[in-house]
Amino acid sequence: MTTVIDTRDLHKHYGRVHALDGLDLQVEQGQVHGFLGPNGAGKTTTIRTLLGLARKTGGEVSVFGMDPWSDAVAIHRRCAHVPGDVNVWPNLSGGEAIDLLARLRGASRTDRAYHVERDRLTEAFQFDPRKKGRSYSKGNRQKVALIAAFAVPADLYILDEPTSGLDPLMSVIFHREVERVKDAGATVLLSSHILSEVEQLCDRVSIIRAGRIVESGTLAELRHLTRTEVSFVADGLTPERLAAIPGAHDAAVQEGRARFTVDSDQINRALPAVAAIGAAGLRVAPPSLEELFLRHYGDDLQALEAAEDGGPRR
Repeated sequence: MTTVIDTRDLHKHYGRVHALDGLDLQVEQGQVHGFLGPNGAGKTTTIRTLLGLARKTGGEVSVFGMDPWSDAVAIHRRCAHVPGDVNVWPNLSGGEAIDLLARLRGASRTDRAYHVERDRLTEAFQFDPRKKGRSYSKGNRQKVALIAAFAVPADLYILDEPTSGLDPLMSVIFHREVERVKDAGATVLLSSHILSEVEQLCDRVSIIRAGRIVESGTLAELRHLTRTEVSFVADGLTPERLAAIPGAHDAAVQEGRARFTVDSDQINRALPAVAAIGAAGLRVAPPSLEELFLRHYGDDLQALEAAEDGGPRR
């Protein structure tokens, strides 16, 4: 499989601030790769470096095997980018802005395929292209960038918080477009803080913290790091017997229903023991991406909660 994006020990410093501090990120061709992290973790700095908008301080970075800083023009010919905060020309209509952005990526006035795609996307996103840019809401500005990006085929789509400002219906349309370009063989780097969106769309996920990748893999590969919740109904079951199930943690019996958690890679050992108990109404809830994310940022959340409660910051 061809590696489209490859960074190794990538550093980007702004004075004493280390925005990227040894980032290792690999994105393979044809994948939708989720890029997760809170504000300030280094997601946008990574994207700016990949697009040649910021020069690395150290390490290695390549896109399509090229250096983003010295080969930015060649990379941009094959790449579509949607930023998280879109600004449009105030005196151009939305349609004029879309056409201008598309022409910068190689579409021509006589390109019938482009016009068909632009019109289809305009209708799908329920976008009015006649209004001036200065009158658009954040969501409509986002639609300008999305329509321009998806209307012209690209080998790589770099999407930085692309659904920011979109309502849930428009997010569904966005999901369909990502699946469409993936089916056409394109690669997508999707930076998002919407965990359900990443879980639904992405083949692989990388979690960034303080400028470094702390976890990377498919959701199936990463779920061994979290626990699965198992619950069922069993008459006369004691907490002690429940705790004796192989791999069981946090065992409890409440209102006739037994619950415990088990490491996800140990679930196959636990379920035969559950069956032997004579369980009914069995429920197995796989861990979510949110649990994995909180594994790495839970201490930040605790610090925030402590600060809100008037306690000391950690």
